[in-house]
Amino acid sequence: MMINEFTPEVVKEIGFYVYRLIDPRNGNTFYVGKDKGNRVFAHMKGAVKFEGDEDEISEKIDIIKSIIGQGLDVIHVIHRHGLDNKTAYEIEAALIDAYPGLSNEAGGHGSNDFGPMNATQIQKTYGAETIGDIDEKCIIIKIKQDIVDSRGSVYDTVRYAWKLKKSKAVKADYVLAVINGLVVGVFTDLKWSETDRSKRLQFDGNPAPKSILKKYIGKRIPSQYCKKGSANPCQYVNID
Repeated sequence: MMINEFTPEVVKEIGFYVYRLIDPRNGNTFYVGKDKGNRVFAHMKGAVKFEGDEDEISEKIDIIKSIIGQGLDVIHVIHRHGLDNKTAYEIEAALIDAYPGLSNEAGGHGSNDFGPMNATQIQKTYGAETIGDIDEKCIIIKIKQDIVDSRGSVYDTVRYAWKLKKSKAVKADYVLAVINGLVVGVFTDLKWSETDRSKRLQFDGNPAPKSILKKYIGKRIPSQYCKKGSANPCQYVNID
C-alpha cells in the first residue's frame, strides 16, 4: 500500500534524505530532490492542488498530473537517508547529473562547476590560466556543453532564459558564457527582454571587442565564482 506521509517518529529517525520520483508507467526517474520531513510527498500533493495557468505548469507537474489521471501513484524512493544537509546536497547534485532528462528546473548544487567531466576536460579546466581581476560590469552565466550541442552555438545557449532582475541585468556591459569554469564566449551590446516563460529574461547581443575576448576566452574564472553549494547559474559581477 502506498503512503503519503511519514509518521513523526520516522521523520525524526531518517533526518535529511535524497529522493527520486519515479513514473510507474515506465520506471523512469523524472525528479531528484533532497530535504527532510515529508517533502518527498509534497510534489504529489502540489500537483493535485495546482490551479495555475498552462504556462506556469512545469514538466514535473505535467508528469505527476498525467500519472494521477491514469489512476496511478508516483513511486517515491528514498535514495539515501540519515544525512547532514551538506552531504544531502552533494548526493542530490550527483544524482541529478547521473539521470539525464530530469524535470528538475535547475541542476544540482555545484553541478555547473563540479559536475561530470571527462579526463581531458578536467585537465583543460584546471590547467587553464585563471583570470586575474574581473573589472567590467558583467553577468557570468554557466551553461552546459550538451545544451550548446543541441542549440547549435554558445550564443544561442547563453542568451536565454534566465531568472535575472532586469533592473540589474541592464547595468551589465558584458555576459560571460562559462562551461566547466572556462569562459567560452563574451557578449556585449546587450538588449534585455522578457521571455514567454514567467519571470525569465533573454538578451540579444554581439561578440565583445577583440581586447575583451583576449582577456577572457579560454581562461578559468576565479574560484570565488565557483563555489560549491550554488545552484544558480547566473552571477552578477561589479553590479549593485
